[in-house]
Amino acid sequence: MGGRDDLPIPFALAVTGAAVAIVVSFLALGLLWREPRLEPARAGRPLPGGTARVLDSRALRVALRVLGGGITAYVVMAAVFGRDDALNPTAGAVYVLLWIGVPLLSVLVGPVWRLLNPVRSLHLVLSRLVGTRPEEGLAVLPARLGYWPAALSLLAFVWLELVAPESTTLPVLRTFFAAYLAVHLLAATYWGSTWLDKGDGFEVFSGLAGRLSPLGRRNDGTLVLRNPLVGVAGTPVAPGLFAVVGVLLGSTAYDSIAGSPWWVRILQNGALSPAVTGTLGLFGMVALVTAAFAGATALTTLSARSDRSERSERSERSKHSSGLRPLQVGAEFAHSLVPIVMGYVVAHYWSLLVLIGQQTVIQLSDPLGTGADWLGTGGRGVDTRLAGSTLTAVIQVTAVVTGHVLGVVLAHDRAVRLLPRRRAVVGQIPLLVLMVAYTVGGLTLLFAA
Repeated sequence: MGGRDDLPIPFALAVTGAAVAIVVSFLALGLLWREPRLEPARAGRPLPGGTARVLDSRALRVALRVLGGGITAYVVMAAVFGRDDALNPTAGAVYVLLWIGVPLLSVLVGPVWRLLNPVRSLHLVLSRLVGTRPEEGLAVLPARLGYWPAALSLLAFVWLELVAPESTTLPVLRTFFAAYLAVHLLAATYWGSTWLDKGDGFEVFSGLAGRLSPLGRRNDGTLVLRNPLVGVAGTPVAPGLFAVVGVLLGSTAYDSIAGSPWWVRILQNGALSPAVTGTLGLFGMVALVTAAFAGATALTTLSARSDRSERSERSERSKHSSGLRPLQVGAEFAHSLVPIVMGYVVAHYWSLLVLIGQQTVIQLSDPLGTGADWLGTGGRGVDTRLAGSTLTAVIQVTAVVTGHVLGVVLAHDRAVRLLPRRRAVVGQIPLLVLMVAYTVGGLTLLFAA
């Protein structure tokens, strides 16, 4: 919806200002932020006892599980028994409400998909029926897997969304989610519900977005109101986390490229089929974004290792960081990309969420295509005021720049925690260059003619 001409300032000035904002933020942090300040274990103000008890109550959790199961059953009904046409709400429920709406809701109130997730609820019911604990499976989930299963899960979904032929038709959606349910339910049965924490792409995405919520938990389980950056800083470090954010960023970048005229010509006139070309393009963009981040963190590691004159001043944590392999350091800094991911989600999908999201809610009132109005929304129209071109353009720039500035803050705090003191700022320069490149490239893609 937004374009270059809809910005209140020239596009070149907007991009230059965005890059300058990130560099100035970096310099200010280097001067003023010399010690780690984000302490997830102690941060936040505890909620009043009554509020905490309600939010942690079994009744609320059961109600949310029932709600998630009911919504899922309703959409499945539309997918199985509804008409396969443009008025069926299934595609909108999947690609807009689930894929975009749930992560943004998680930013506001925490990782809600963990309680709404029908796969987790179904696994819980099966565990109760056979008399086992849902956390316990037939084997222990290997720690080396980390978030790699979630990265593959998300990659499969974005391939469905962006590349698969006829991805909005009911047979394709039914087939994909039947396979998705079978794979994750079997894996959860074998490894326990721990699998869903690290393997279910939707739950991991919601969990990462929920790290930005002002409502969170300390390590001891206390519910607190906190600085959202503290929540992100507390993201568990595990293998594959940088791959998850790489899939999320790379797929968004590919989605922007996929709409450009030159890429459409490649798809139409190339020697390979559009599906094969699109698959190569999507996987290539994800690999490029992930490799760029891994490379920047590898340079950060080399910078820390190259500093031989400060060994006497190194703390125990910096000694540990200098011995890490590049991919391990990537995992240490991967959390800094979470606000960038959410910034791009807002920027790239804002108008889609506002317009198609409303349209989907309207269509959900008639899931079977019989002219019914079960939810009372069938007679409503789409309100376009929040998706005006100028407002959308301003939101896009603001979201991208804010996400990158917050990413710089998170990376700096982790750097001063891990790297030698005098090298903490210099060591971040590769990450800074990468974030400036992400900003300029991301805005250019978003506003490409």
